[in-house]
Amino acid sequence: MINHRQTNSSVLAFQKQKKSVTFTQKHQIRYRRRLVPMEEKLIQRLESAVTRLESLSHGSNKPRGVTPDAASAASEPSIVAFDDLLVEFVVKVSASAQKIGGQVHDITNVLCQAFATQKELLIKIKQTQKPDAGGLAEFLKPLYDRLAEASTMSEGKRSDYFNHLKATSESLNALIWIAYAGKGCGMSMPIGHVEECWQSAEFYNNKVLVEYKNKDQDHVEWAKALKELYVPGLRDYVKSHYALGPAWCETGGTVSGPLKSSKPLAPNPPPASSLATSASSSASSSRPTKQGMAAVFNEISSKPVTAGLRKVTDDMKSKNRTDRPGLVSASADKEVHKSAPAASAKVGPPKFELVMGRKWVVENQIGVKDLSIDECDAKQTVYVFGCKDSLLQIKGKVNNITVDKCTKMGIVFMDVVAAFEVVNCSSVEVQCQGSAPTISIDNTSGCQLYLSRHSLDASITTAKATEVNVMVPSTDPDADLAEHPLPQQYIHTYQDGNFVTNPVSHSGG
Repeated sequence: MINHRQTNSSVLAFQKQKKSVTFTQKHQIRYRRRLVPMEEKLIQRLESAVTRLESLSHGSNKPRGVTPDAASAASEPSIVAFDDLLVEFVVKVSASAQKIGGQVHDITNVLCQAFATQKELLIKIKQTQKPDAGGLAEFLKPLYDRLAEASTMSEGKRSDYFNHLKATSESLNALIWIAYAGKGCGMSMPIGHVEECWQSAEFYNNKVLVEYKNKDQDHVEWAKALKELYVPGLRDYVKSHYALGPAWCETGGTVSGPLKSSKPLAPNPPPASSLATSASSSASSSRPTKQGMAAVFNEISSKPVTAGLRKVTDDMKSKNRTDRPGLVSASADKEVHKSAPAASAKVGPPKFELVMGRKWVVENQIGVKDLSIDECDAKQTVYVFGCKDSLLQIKGKVNNITVDKCTKMGIVFMDVVAAFEVVNCSSVEVQCQGSAPTISIDNTSGCQLYLSRHSLDASITTAKATEVNVMVPSTDPDADLAEHPLPQQYIHTYQDGNFVTNPVSHSGG
């Protein structure tokens, strides 16, 4: 007899087991379907993270024997920061120079090229091994070319933008910090080098600020932008990224100096103080060895002292020769030495012209007593250069007058808006018939200055000047002019923690 209850219970148990198995299989299938895309996404995320880490640590944790390419080197933080320096400061100086134009714009373009060249060198440093002194000079040659170009533009005759040119030229020497090669290389630390070079350039930059403070704000803006480029711009950049100098690549390419040719060539001038070590190394290498000197002395001692000397007969002695005198007089010797400099001196062609309606140029006038500028205005300047034994009369009001490298020159002028300057002159006479707010006498020997009643309030500045006498009108209209010699000697005494300076007074007794 079949037990139906037991059979029914067995069937129910089998069905429950079948359902549980079916549920488990379905759950596993669903779980696997979910797991596959999750694993793929996780792997992709891990691969992207590893790629980012490798790109970020490419410069510092690169394997040995692998040199970063230019693209990866240009993306490093120090190069990106230099790009920020160019955008924030160099572009500002360039924009100010465009407003001024002329020589200021030209030399500012050279400045921009020099900074761009330094960026290229910084990228190459990350791909190059540290070279020796000769290789370093060759490596930095493009930068030296830019600096030499700026220096050439600031030399020669003084132009209206002389202070702009000198400020830019002197400041660009700060870029030589890149040549720092450690202690003993003859350079200051990179930060100190940048600050020292700017201190040298700031002398001329301050002159631009003073000259154009109340005249043209474009020049003031340019001067301020130039200062910000170096202090704090370049100084802070070097402090943040290259305080101890550039970091060369240990496994990069090499740089060698120029190949020596078989023909002797004229030596090139040293590129900068940073390469002073090359001079010491070349000097030490040029010393003869002990073995070579010993051989020389042995050769000398092996021969008689008089070997190789010719015998002088009586007719060869100076006292017995009839074709030339045996004694040279002292007067003849003086005449030879006196005429030599005059023969070697070169004088350019004389000029007397108005350049671009703004600048009167009077150059190389010798023995001309009737030079006269009759038509001029307050916006024009007068530049007198290389004149001798001549007289110039300026019959109108001008902005500025500069007398440079003149001898026995006389200048008579009416009114000056800015300043009257005498530089590198000897024995000049200057007469002011009107007013002049500032009179500057620099590196001049012998200057007679005649002032009118309207110019007694003038500020007279002297530097390295001797024999300077100022003639002023006396209170009595019928009396002669009163002469006042400006002192050139001073006494410095230490009093109450400070030095007190007083001019030396000479008694006529």
